[in-house]
Order: sequence, then C-alpha cells, then structure tokens
Amino acid sequence: MRIAVVGAGAIGGYLGAQLARAGEDVTFIARNRNLEAINARGFRLLLEDGSQVHADTVRAVQQMADAGPQDVVLLTVKAHQVVDLLPDLCRLFGPQTAVVTMINGVPWWYFHRLAGPYEGRQLESVDPGGRIAAAIEPERVIGSVVYPAAELVEPGVVRVIEGNRFTIGEPDGSRSERVEALSQALMKAGFKAPVSKDIRGEIWVKLWGNLSFNPISALTHATLQDICRFPPTRALAAAMMAEAQRVGEALGVQFKIGLDKRIAGAEAVGAHKTSMLQDVENGRALELEALVGAVIELGRITGVATPTIEAIHAATALLGRTLAAQGARLRMQAG
Repeated sequence: MRIAVVGAGAIGGYLGAQLARAGEDVTFIARNRNLEAINARGFRLLLEDGSQVHADTVRAVQQMADAGPQDVVLLTVKAHQVVDLLPDLCRLFGPQTAVVTMINGVPWWYFHRLAGPYEGRQLESVDPGGRIAAAIEPERVIGSVVYPAAELVEPGVVRVIEGNRFTIGEPDGSRSERVEALSQALMKAGFKAPVSKDIRGEIWVKLWGNLSFNPISALTHATLQDICRFPPTRALAAAMMAEAQRVGEALGVQFKIGLDKRIAGAEAVGAHKTSMLQDVENGRALELEALVGAVIELGRITGVATPTIEAIHAATALLGRTLAAQGARLRMQAG
C-alpha cells in the first residue's frame, strides 16, 4: 500500500515508521531539518519500554508532486494547518485515494453523510468559506481518533509516551473495503485499529476532554492532574463538558461514558501538559477553533447555549492573539 504521511511530527512519525517497518511503501511530506534527517537516516522510534526501532526504508519529499498519487494519505497536521496544504495536496490523489483525518477536534467533514436535518452543512470555524471541502472531495474521507501520546525529540526521532490505538471509521458508518484494508495495515504495524460504526461518537469522547482541559491548561499553565485535583478548575472543566454534552446530544451523539469518569480518565494521565499548553510554551499557533470554537458553532446550529465554553474561548483566543502579535512564547520558570 502506498501511504503518504502529511505531517512528519510526533504522530505522523510514529505511524509512518511502524507502517514502513511492516512493509508498506511510506513517503513523508516534510521540510527543512526533518526532511534532511529522514532521507539521511530514516525514522527512529523510542518506544515506551525503552527499546528503539528504526525504519530505514522510508523516504521524505518536500513537494507533494514528487510523491505522486497514493492509496492512502494520512493527514497528521493540526486542523488550522490544512488550508495551507490545499494547493498541492491534490498531487497525492489518484481516483481511489483515501484521506484519513488524524486531526484533533471537530473535523470539517462533520456533516458529510450525517443523516438528519443538518446533513451537508458547513462549519465556518474549521473550514472558512468551505475551501477544504472544495479541495478534498468528501468521498475520500475516512475519520479517525488519535489516542497515543508522542513527541518529536529531534528531526527524524519520535519518543512514544503511551498508547497505540487509532480508531477509524467511514463517515456513514459503513464497513467499506478500504476502511477494512486500512485497519488491517495498521494492525499489521502493531497498532490497535478498530473500525467504528459511529466515528463521530468516538470523536466526541476525545473532544469532550480536549475542549475543556486544553484551553484551561493554556490559561493556567497547569497539568491535567493539577486541573482535575483543584476543585475550582475541576468544576470549570465539568461545566464546559456539560454544555458540550448537551450540544452533542442535540446532534444525536450518545455518550458512552459519564462525565465524572471522563474527568477521572484525564486525571489518571498524571502531570501531563496538554498540546495547547505546549503550543503556548513554544510560541506556536493554538489549535483553538477545531477544539473549542467548533463546539460553540455547533451549539448555535442546534440552539444549545454554551456560555462557559464561550468565555474560556474568548480568553484563550486573546492569549493566542497576543502571543502571535508579539512573536512570543510563555513558559513558567522557577524563581
């Protein structure tokens, strides 16, 4: 299977290296030092148990045209980065190419093939003007939920912190040949890759925590454990999650776990910095709209009020704007 990994960061590197080691034909779309490192030395993984593995058959290109049409494209960039890829992304597409959205938050295709009154609607928060939907035919999309945690420690080297599960699913819930083939390829590479009949429900389970813990951590510089163990922020996260649950249920989502259990799961992760806090500390753009703004938009579409989510969104958006305007980063340092 010809697989292009668009985004040779932590998750993309983890996926691409393991798939290549399992015999798939993997090409990374990369730039700068990452591009040079992958072509010179392949991709190296530092696994949870302390061992290392090396994928020396991978290649990397900067121009998507140099990769050519693929069977599968794994989109492992952040949601707000997809628009910048659109002019060239089509160079990876053949007639049957599938695009797997391994991106946090509410996907731009959320209403594609969603039976009911909202089918076909567009989400301005994640796809302003419908540019992504126009460039990536919705029929190509396979949804995914990324559960592992990993970090790019140097160009071409990823440390896996924990997890190996990537749930995938067709937007209409069908068990197509292509989604089954992708699941088999991922499992052969050592991943857990269940095919979900309700990929949106799976997306909401992860989103439920991300929409609250990510912005709260960005504003407070606290870890998941600290947020959950400090009663005022635990209550704040619960209030945001309760509003989001009402939005999800208005869209027909059935939450399979309770709110308290979801918070307990986040607390059990321990002293972990969320991705949004890491972005604040490193001066990167915040993945705010896909994680938070989209839930507000979904609330307006369904007529569900989200005042707590809106307040935290406003404060976090201003933080992101201030950091961007000053070209700054914000990191806590001991006195």
